[in-house]
Amino acid sequence: MMPPDFWQHTFPRGRQTLRILDAQQCPVEIAYGEAGRGRPLFLLHGLGSWSYNWRYSVQPLAQQFRVICVDAKGYGFSQTLSPPEVVGHQVNELAQIIRALAEPPVYIAGESLGALTALALVQAYPELVERLVVINVPIFPDQLPSWGMRLLSYLPLPLVQLVDQQQLARGFAPLVRAIAHLLRQEVVFDPAQITDEEIYWLTYPYLYHSGPLTQFTVDLQLAAREIERSQRQQPNWITQIQQNLPRVTCPTLILWSDCDRWFPLESGNKLSDLLPNAEFQLIPNCGHVASSGNPKAVNTAILKFLDCLV
Repeated sequence: MMPPDFWQHTFPRGRQTLRILDAQQCPVEIAYGEAGRGRPLFLLHGLGSWSYNWRYSVQPLAQQFRVICVDAKGYGFSQTLSPPEVVGHQVNELAQIIRALAEPPVYIAGESLGALTALALVQAYPELVERLVVINVPIFPDQLPSWGMRLLSYLPLPLVQLVDQQQLARGFAPLVRAIAHLLRQEVVFDPAQITDEEIYWLTYPYLYHSGPLTQFTVDLQLAAREIERSQRQQPNWITQIQQNLPRVTCPTLILWSDCDRWFPLESGNKLSDLLPNAEFQLIPNCGHVASSGNPKAVNTAILKFLDCLV
């Protein structure tokens, strides 16, 4: 039996769409959902995921805010465009989404790559963000964090596109879900808490939509190249964000999982030292994906930081 539809179950108007121009000025349809009223609070997912990761936060946060969950271009239910791709394209696209859906400045809570995108956004467009929450940010990476990501980044892109466009993975759905379950164990505190429903929805776009696998691979290849350039001390997007951290003057809450196996706690402490107006808080008993790993602690921290804890 198919689990309840995430969009219809979570948002009063279900899944909505917005058309923007991507970083190469090509039109693309972005999927989003919203709930609640008040100040706009955008929730940003990490690399390879989609809005489903925030499933435990939408309703609690919507009691105080107009919560807007966005699927980044190419992920979840948003449209994918054909390569090539531009490094840092997420920043340009997020700025357009914010301007289209809300009146800035807004609040943002971003996780993993969503948090890195938010930091870069504040540097480029400080007028768009009033307060920022970043969770387990890949701000000082030395490699792609998982073996699955590293493997995918080495695959020939034409092969990935063929599998994606023909939706060949659908014929191997049980195997895809088994691999996803194995990979998921890297980002959770207790693997026993991984459910079949969670795996179903996390893999759904890759099995039933054409495009997400290609976007994921392209973004991984771009990330791997930028990390390599960083290590060689060549110009790159990651180092640029690092060097511009003192420009992030808006109040920022840094949340870091105590059991994040992808990015060490030292990275969070270092980030806290470099941001001029930051608070740091540890999320207990939690792996890399904190939004679903310890949502109660994440939601409470966000509400308290935004002075809305009731």
